[in-house]
Amino acid sequence: MPYKLNIFSKILILLVLLLTPIVVLYSFTNRTTNKVVQDQIQSSNLNQLSFFMHQLDSNVERLAMSPVILGSDPYIREFIDRSDDPAYDMLREQSRIIEKLSLQSVASGWVNELTIVIPKEKKVLSSSIFVNGTDRWPWQDPVHRTWSFQAPADAKSGGSFYREISEPVRAEVLNQARVLYQVRFSAQNLIQLLDVYKSDKRSDPFLFDGATAFIVNSTAETQIPAAIREGLRGINLAASGQIQMKLVDQQYLISYVKSDQLGWYLIDYVPVQKILSPITMSRNLFYISIGLLLGMSVLASFLLYRNVQIPLVKMIQSVQKVKRGDLSVRITYRAKNEFDFLIQRFNEMAEQIQVLVEDVYAEKIRSREATLKQLQSQIHPHFLYNSLFFIINSAEMEDKESVVAMAQNLAEYYRYTTRVENQVVRLRDELDMARHYLSIQTLRIHRLTYEITVPDPMLEERIPRLILQPLVENAIVHGIERSLGGDRITVTGEQDAEFNRLIVEDNGAGLTDDALEQLHKQLQTAMTDEIGCGTWNVHHRLVYQFGQGSGLHLERGASGGVRSVLTWRRDAQLQQGPKMEVPEA
Repeated sequence: MPYKLNIFSKILILLVLLLTPIVVLYSFTNRTTNKVVQDQIQSSNLNQLSFFMHQLDSNVERLAMSPVILGSDPYIREFIDRSDDPAYDMLREQSRIIEKLSLQSVASGWVNELTIVIPKEKKVLSSSIFVNGTDRWPWQDPVHRTWSFQAPADAKSGGSFYREISEPVRAEVLNQARVLYQVRFSAQNLIQLLDVYKSDKRSDPFLFDGATAFIVNSTAETQIPAAIREGLRGINLAASGQIQMKLVDQQYLISYVKSDQLGWYLIDYVPVQKILSPITMSRNLFYISIGLLLGMSVLASFLLYRNVQIPLVKMIQSVQKVKRGDLSVRITYRAKNEFDFLIQRFNEMAEQIQVLVEDVYAEKIRSREATLKQLQSQIHPHFLYNSLFFIINSAEMEDKESVVAMAQNLAEYYRYTTRVENQVVRLRDELDMARHYLSIQTLRIHRLTYEITVPDPMLEERIPRLILQPLVENAIVHGIERSLGGDRITVTGEQDAEFNRLIVEDNGAGLTDDALEQLHKQLQTAMTDEIGCGTWNVHHRLVYQFGQGSGLHLERGASGGVRSVLTWRRDAQLQQGPKMEVPEA
């Protein structure tokens, strides 16, 4: 039979089908969104870094133009050209040039030094009072036409950048030049810019020359920049880009842009987790929401299961039991909802049906008992005729012993079967009646033998009257007499803590499996001529008087005949009919 889904299973599957597309769709969109947002954040970070570098290069470029402007100034040109003219007022012009250098230096937004060096006369004119007028200069140094970095003399100064222009331009070293124009600015200018960038971005930028030197902002820790410097050393970096590097047990996104003026790299680093934290938070919030939704769905499913499915299952199980004939079933589950009304009405209905059925069943049993008593009160003509003819034949043959044995057993048999006043007897009495009946049959059927083996404690068990005799009679009539080889009947008693069993087995013709199954089905239905009154009565009297588990069971015997098993409960209270006072014959 194909399995059918119940209401609870269908609703649970529906909830799963509703939630699954949502989770799958969000997972896909979340991955796409994460990728797009991450790319946008990284691109924005790199663009801002490029913009900052553009501003830095603009300032440096303006400073780089200062030597050109100085070389084009007519007063400075006149001073250089007439420096060896005795009529030229050198001191006054020199003061004017120093003032001009100072004004031009102050005009720039950065702290810088403008210096004019005349190697031939060993003159140095500068906007800085510490350099102006000195005769100490690296006269043999090459001309630095590009920006060069001078490492700091102490940790506080931070170093400086300088650039030089010579006349003539082709001069390689200072002594070869007629005049040298130099512009220098302190690295503190860059540090201040890095501080501004850091305050705006809440990052930690620094400048790196690609080899060993680096300049950090004033509040930076040098541990990570130093680690980045070591990691980038020897790498051929592009003009701009981003790479990821693991530093201090954490993944960092490193953005870099190269300065067109200085040739240094502006580097900014930020933990990857910091970039993804908003996305991660959004993703976690969604998963938490989905988890809560799933939890609420499970709770709703549980409440549905508890308040709907369990009562339905209880009612279905109880209806099935009633269908199978168990009218004592009652539902004890409290649903605490509308099902309580249905459960209460079901229990009332089952109780009423049980009362009605038991009344009808008891009435049928009483009717069967009356019929049985009526049968007992009648003389069995066929059996009696056969027994009397046996006595006559034995008397004619002067077989006195057979006559006496038949007469005695026949008298005891009819004495027992015609007593109708008490329908509950001891098993000992029922076995004695069976012995009389079997003794009569052994006188008639000479090949027949029998054996009765019952434990002594079982002999005092109380059973309905004439329970055993119909089975013994069936064993002879349907087993022994129909088989030439059938010659033995055994009656065996067994008992355990719960049940008594009385087994009647013959070695006669036996029955097929289909025939045994058909007999079992007939025992459960109304009595028919096929199964007979005796067998049907035996089974239903045991079931009615001893309850569930009691009754008659037929099966194939070990010797090929039929094995009839009578089973009844040891602790059941027998229901006796009214006792009739009938005088003994």
